[in-house]
Amino acid sequence: MTKRYKLDYQSPIGVIKIMGTHEAISSILFSEECKKANFLDAETPQVMAECYNQLDEYFKGGRYEFTFPYKCEGTAFQKTVWNALIEIPYAETGSYKDIAVSIGNEKAIRAVGSANGKNKLSIVIPCHRVIGSNGKLTGYAGGLWRKEWLLQHERSFKKEHK
Repeated sequence: MTKRYKLDYQSPIGVIKIMGTHEAISSILFSEECKKANFLDAETPQVMAECYNQLDEYFKGGRYEFTFPYKCEGTAFQKTVWNALIEIPYAETGSYKDIAVSIGNEKAIRAVGSANGKNKLSIVIPCHRVIGSNGKLTGYAGGLWRKEWLLQHERSFKKEHK
């Protein structure tokens, strides 16, 4: 059995729980906890420390994509949707319909929304960049206020990233 590790990152919008192994990150999710419980230390696997540092760079406006190894666990359809989400450029948005069209299944709008909601790699697989076709913010597991904050954060650093 592969050992799993936990690490907490204190972001400007709350604690983020990072889970993974020595090989890859499997989960990056917002928590409603107020304080970190799992800290970066000498025993932290390299991949976990890399994820932590890249999230820190992202929140400081210096990172626009992620390069640490991660592993998505889901159905083939979910993985297809998540791969399409990665194609949404930094500081831009796409609709559920855009994603459905991009994966060649225009009628799968609700299924795309469902797959989006099951994404366990927040920020890295940018489900926060998906909005309704009317341009309004729609569901986000971390809370709509966080989704709005993340989009605003990216827009504020977009000028530097060209």
